[in-house]
Amino acid sequence: MDSTSRIPNVPISKFKRTKIIATLGPSTMSYDLILHLVKAGANGIRLNFSHGTHEERIEQIKWVREASKEFGKPVSIIQDLQGPKIRLGDFDGVVNVRQGQFLRFKYGADYEQSGVIPIQYDLSKKVKRGETMYLYDGKLRTSITSVSVDGTIHARAENDGILIRRKGINLPDTDFGGDVITTKDKKDIAFGVTKGVDWIAMSFVQTADDIRNLRKILRSHGSIARIMAKIETRAAVENIEEIIQEADGAMVARGDLAIETLAESVPIVQRTIIDLGQKYAKPTIVATQMLASMIDMPEPTRAEVSDVATATIIGADCVMLSDETANGKYPIEAVKVMKRIILHTQSNMPKKVVFRHEYEKMAGRQEAICNTIISLANDIGAKAIVAETKSGATALQICARRPAQPIIAVTSDIGVAQQLAICFGIKSYVRPDNRLAATKLTDWLLKNKVLHAGDMVVTASGRYPGVVGTTDTIKVRMLE
Repeated sequence: MDSTSRIPNVPISKFKRTKIIATLGPSTMSYDLILHLVKAGANGIRLNFSHGTHEERIEQIKWVREASKEFGKPVSIIQDLQGPKIRLGDFDGVVNVRQGQFLRFKYGADYEQSGVIPIQYDLSKKVKRGETMYLYDGKLRTSITSVSVDGTIHARAENDGILIRRKGINLPDTDFGGDVITTKDKKDIAFGVTKGVDWIAMSFVQTADDIRNLRKILRSHGSIARIMAKIETRAAVENIEEIIQEADGAMVARGDLAIETLAESVPIVQRTIIDLGQKYAKPTIVATQMLASMIDMPEPTRAEVSDVATATIIGADCVMLSDETANGKYPIEAVKVMKRIILHTQSNMPKKVVFRHEYEKMAGRQEAICNTIISLANDIGAKAIVAETKSGATALQICARRPAQPIIAVTSDIGVAQQLAICFGIKSYVRPDNRLAATKLTDWLLKNKVLHAGDMVVTASGRYPGVVGTTDTIKVRMLE
């Protein structure tokens, strides 16, 4: 039995359109808690490979798949690679730093013996004199003055601050030259693809070549996992359109992005990424501190409510919870609150998310079909659009146009259903390839009171069921 064989849980009028991703961690490390996340409204589960072991991941993946089947909806698993996440190494106590003080950093250094601050990644071959290095997640700014032949990096502090072991380092001026897939990442990728992860989130992307390099690795493993580009570096912002064209989706990773660029630029970058995601039919995720106060408190701040609502209004496919569900005291409540905000917002939006018309000038055959489907659905007041899709492409193209109607995707591939789980407005069902797959599914939805007698639906299908790229038939059906 797959995850869509059960009687549906939600009538079509209650489908939330912006989806929710929850991150697993110590606060959600059990089957029951994962099931409750899914029941509360999580459509995707993020596994952060910066932490934990492969043994823990095996158990978590098994739990997610079981919870998906038990509750009756596809759930996407997102493997988030660590990338060249650069941190300070281990040392005891706190290092107090004064403005103008000169500091030394080196891969694997012993601070007690040498006074050189250890780092967990050999930056000496990457950084250059004059580049900026932020420490402790942006709290301390330094300027690199020189790099010694022995790999020691010399820097001058630009403000007072402190350093604590294992805190993050950001290098907005540094070009990693395509070297963003680490040895650890390669091991994690090999693990993830054998366990059937649906999406791989690539950290610290700088150019589209980074995406191409990951794609080659996935192909070498025979994997169909999709690539989510995490936009968190200055270089990624500068190359944003090419990156989104090359990737399968994009995440606005606002934490590191705010350090690497001006904090005030992040809302504009966020809007740009969501806009480009719609242009190229690629799902977009807004992440970091969406409900951060709920790590410790049972209710969010008004600003956080506004943040989630704004992401919904401007058409983000997903909003993501990180520490809120990984380490917070109220993980299930955070998902419920996020769902409540999304449903209220989509029911009371002052303006509809609109697909920008200038993009339609790019329309090819499939895009033109999708435009026609939506126009027809609007003209007849359809309750839903039902799309038969083998690869997910038809559903993604319809979704990118943000139609007023929910999109019901019918596919014979459970992997595609899981990948589509985090896409705006799509509810996926797995059914065998069949010339009447859409008709049979709408009959089933009518029987189970997701749809009702008298409802009009528009269906999109192809003459060759199960063959990619053959959508060529549009039908209108009144249910009775």
